Amino acid sequence: MAASAPTLPIPPNDLEQIEQIDLSLTLPAFTAATAWTLGTALRTKLLAYPKPCVIDISLANSNHCLFHTATHSGSTPDSDTWVARKRKTVLRWGFSTWYMHNKFQGDEPAFAAKHALGAQATEYAIHGGGWPVRVRGVDGVVAVVVVSGLKQEQDHAVIVQTVSEMLEEMGELGEKKKED
Repeated sequence: MAASAPTLPIPPNDLEQIEQIDLSLTLPAFTAATAWTLGTALRTKLLAYPKPCVIDISLANSNHCLFHTATHSGSTPDSDTWVARKRKTVLRWGFSTWYMHNKFQGDEPAFAAKHALGAQATEYAIHGGGWPVRVRGVDGVVAVVVVSGLKQEQDHAVIVQTVSEMLEEMGELGEKKKED
């Protein structure tokens, strides 16, 4: 019998809780080296899951990709479509796709109608796994991390868990750091 995949904590469904967690995970800086460290940490975690996942980390001010990989054979070009849709949602609304999913209770037609997306609705996804990178002292989103391939709550949870661990290792998690 094959070993079971690790479990991830189920992220909250409450919008205030999701927002508080996402905003608390603010990085001190973000560079290509940061993206590599985060991306490889995500890949290491996701290798324990038998399903192929795609990880993408791109800058917000362009479509400049800093990290992109699949964890196992079997991913398809559709995986990259999901990455693009999740990324676009994060960039337009500045929230994680898990937040947007819960805001609309997963109702994509209601989401599309509320934002008058019309024919563009298929360009956005309100499925967990798209997460905004924020940097202390910088307004707005500086990059987007996307994981796609697991259940949407797992895609979101693995990002939050990995960023939390990364900040802990950097000595940045816990007390709010003073802005310079």
